[in-house]
Amino acid sequence: MPGIPSRSNPLRNLPASRIPNPQMSDSTTIILGTRGSKLALWQADATERSLATMFPNLSIAREIIKTTGDRRTDVSLAQVAKAEGIFDKGVFIKELETALDDGSVDIAVHSLKDMPTVLDVRFQLAATLPRGPIKDVLVIAKKGQTDSSPPARDATPIALLPASSRVGTSSVRRAKQLIHLRPDATPVDIRGNVPTRLKKLESGEDFDAILLAEAGLVRLGFLPETPDSGGAEDIIGMPNLTAIRLPEAEFYPAAGQGAVGLEIRNGDHRALTFCKSIRHDETWHRITAEREFLRLLDAGCHTPVGVYSSLTEGILHLRARVYQESGNVAPKTAEVTGTEPLAVAHALHQSLS
Repeated sequence: MPGIPSRSNPLRNLPASRIPNPQMSDSTTIILGTRGSKLALWQADATERSLATMFPNLSIAREIIKTTGDRRTDVSLAQVAKAEGIFDKGVFIKELETALDDGSVDIAVHSLKDMPTVLDVRFQLAATLPRGPIKDVLVIAKKGQTDSSPPARDATPIALLPASSRVGTSSVRRAKQLIHLRPDATPVDIRGNVPTRLKKLESGEDFDAILLAEAGLVRLGFLPETPDSGGAEDIIGMPNLTAIRLPEAEFYPAAGQGAVGLEIRNGDHRALTFCKSIRHDETWHRITAEREFLRLLDAGCHTPVGVYSSLTEGILHLRARVYQESGNVAPKTAEVTGTEPLAVAHALHQSLS
């Protein structure tokens, strides 16, 4: 992607011991940087709780920073990135990285899927918190549902979407998969945080349905952590909206979806010690493979890629679905297993070549 500076591989730091440095146990202060949305603040709260558990005497300050993506909600993310001269995912991290660089904050807290696969050499991904659910969720306005015959018993959840629906999403990955699975549907760009998008759907002006991440809906209390059944559920507090959790094998999530990433200045050993003390090993293991696969794929900013993993008794399962940026061509899909994240990512990449 032209205009992106030389970057280092952020996956070189594999899981390490969580034993805190005794020098870090004395009373000291560390500053977290975060966006100001309700979901971002949930992520900051979770980070603060984890640090406070490991370092009871630690003083934690919080700096709320408005990013380019937060300021520009009037146009698509692609248009924002083009206008600002940055790559798409950078619209949600640029100002946080500036704060890291000038020392205003020590740790930047991100939704991991918002982070580029490779970072500027000045920064590194230091840790991930325990991962939340990774599915995408189709949220449908009940008024948009028709009285037509119900889908067949063996129909996939995406079949519950009403015919010829306008579906709001700002993700090219979601839009491409939607068209592939439901050619009659029309993806429509939508901006705003999770509550804002739900209110836009509830208003019924522009959308029949929207696609959102399950983790955000659960963390903000719009869905229970565990569904009562595998079918449709009401959005809590919005009875006119129905949610359908889409299985990963049907609708592939984004790399890192559901994970909270902690970014620091490269070489900041103090911040690294704090982050490593709360790093969740299983999540780190999985996202290392997912992000390495994207790095190897060297996908463009707009390349629609779904990739997800699971870890069972030490065996890592990694699956990917890769679409071409243009044209209605069937995606490449592959699946591999192994024990070492980087090796598994390389094997998956080779299987798609």
